[in-house]
Amino acid sequence: MDRRMTYTCGTLRPEFMPTRRQFVKGALAGAAAVATAGCATKSAMLGPHDAAAGDNPLVHKTAADRVTIGSTGIVTSRLALGSGTHGSGGASDQTRLGMSAFVNQFTYGYSQGLTFFETAADYGAHPFIAEAVRQVGRQNVVILTKTEAQTAAAMQADLDKFRTYLGVDMIDMVLLHNKQSATWTTECAGAMDVLSQAKESGIIRAHGVSCHTLAALQLAAATPWVDVDQARVNPDGILMDADPATVISILTQMKASGKGVIGMKILGEGQLGNDLDRALTHAVGLSCIDAFTIGFVSNAQMDQVVQKIATV
Repeated sequence: MDRRMTYTCGTLRPEFMPTRRQFVKGALAGAAAVATAGCATKSAMLGPHDAAAGDNPLVHKTAADRVTIGSTGIVTSRLALGSGTHGSGGASDQTRLGMSAFVNQFTYGYSQGLTFFETAADYGAHPFIAEAVRQVGRQNVVILTKTEAQTAAAMQADLDKFRTYLGVDMIDMVLLHNKQSATWTTECAGAMDVLSQAKESGIIRAHGVSCHTLAALQLAAATPWVDVDQARVNPDGILMDADPATVISILTQMKASGKGVIGMKILGEGQLGNDLDRALTHAVGLSCIDAFTIGFVSNAQMDQVVQKIATV
């Protein structure tokens, strides 16, 4: 595989222009985003061609809005297509659908303006995403994946494998996965060095971490190396690192320091599936997250969430 640098890290790629569908979705957005307890709402972007207009409290956010992930320069859709619901041991609810249904779902999401594909090595979804990317075009989507590697050798091996499995030369974001230790920066120093070098050489565009304890999350907030944090957040504290107010306060600090913040467990791994209005109102109203990921097992589920996001 060609290892040459394809894009300069931290710069916007010209092919990340909005589709006509995304422009129409953005132009139709209207009314106020709802404030949520513990974190002030951020005014929505007006749409892909209106970002320069600044904050506007009279504009709705949509799933296909173009958002920038922290200070990385990476621009993508507000909603990411997740591939790791109940994911572990190389499988997830999404991969268990089979290759054809998985790819159909991701290409359908892309047709709705969702240009953010989120995964991890532990989900076994890399080959599935590779086929979806092949069909929609690498230049049209942002890919985030996660790794369990801690040493330099393991991280280098993962980067090589990931790019092979995904069929790409460059991965937009690579995160250390499921960090729980209060000293994970020490334990993962070798892996972090390799990711820093990969960013410098254009193999990745940004690096960061996903945390699964409060101590790990607090360390991520205090660590300049973290470009992007993926954090569990929902209104009921389901499967979160701490209560919502505590987590949101830390994410607010991260956001203020320029880190990109991507929400996960928005629906509490499905436990809030019957309370979409409240869960999505909470996520959409958080100014401390740039984007959020949700995994679907049908296009109908996706349509329901996308429509709800546009109306909260």
